[in-house]
Amino acid sequence: MGGRLTICATPIGNLDDLTPRVRAALAACDVVACEDTRRTGQLLHLLGIDVRMTSIEAHREETAIPDLLRRLAAGEHVCLATDAGMPLVSDPGGATVRAAIGAGIEVEVLPGADAVTTALVASGLPSDRFAFIGFLPRAAGAIGKVLDEADGWGITLVAFESPNRLPSTLALLAARTPERRIAVCRELTKLHEEIARGTATELAERFAAAPKGEIALVLEPLAAEGAAPAAIEAALAELRERGLGAKDAARLVAGLTGRSARDLYRP
Repeated sequence: MGGRLTICATPIGNLDDLTPRVRAALAACDVVACEDTRRTGQLLHLLGIDVRMTSIEAHREETAIPDLLRRLAAGEHVCLATDAGMPLVSDPGGATVRAAIGAGIEVEVLPGADAVTTALVASGLPSDRFAFIGFLPRAAGAIGKVLDEADGWGITLVAFESPNRLPSTLALLAARTPERRIAVCRELTKLHEEIARGTATELAERFAAAPKGEIALVLEPLAAEGAAPAAIEAALAELRERGLGAKDAARLVAGLTGRSARDLYRP
């Protein structure tokens, strides 16, 4: 009888966010494949779980796969976890999952804490359509290229950034689109959680010095062809003054800008 690979989402800060299903899977499995055995070892210790671990850290994952596949083929239950959040989302595990699927192994996913959607909802920015663009590149020029492409989609963007690079990244964003609304989500679910909302200019001033902790950035959608939020509001106001209803005005501007009509509706 074949084994099973279970993908386990682990807390991004608060241990109480661990789901009962993930706890039960970790306690019952034969081995945990994890990003960092020290970090996952701390989690297992807090849970009172004693189970074998093996590292699938980015540079070791490929070499760990043959042993994991042998275990799975022998009928063992393998759990896959990373340091925090859902494996594969800017974390290792993708090669392991693809290898298991290719070998015909049963793969199940146990959802849980997730920094991407937590930051998105906490930002207060449009959440009906969004894209996660991972960790931003280190170089300013590379960040600009990523944003040039992603901003053309006209949807909310979520990205991860290091605290040390946050000041320079916000300065770049302020130079590109000063009035763009942004949320800096720091230390989500942890004791010193902070959600800072404002324009790119305001947040660049607020975070002129590097803060501590893990950072998720949420960026307001940009309208197609670079139309600024102020221009959109002006267009909506003019259409209303000309006698167009609020819903019709929102639909018309949405069609021209690529923005969501629901987000542009002004009753």
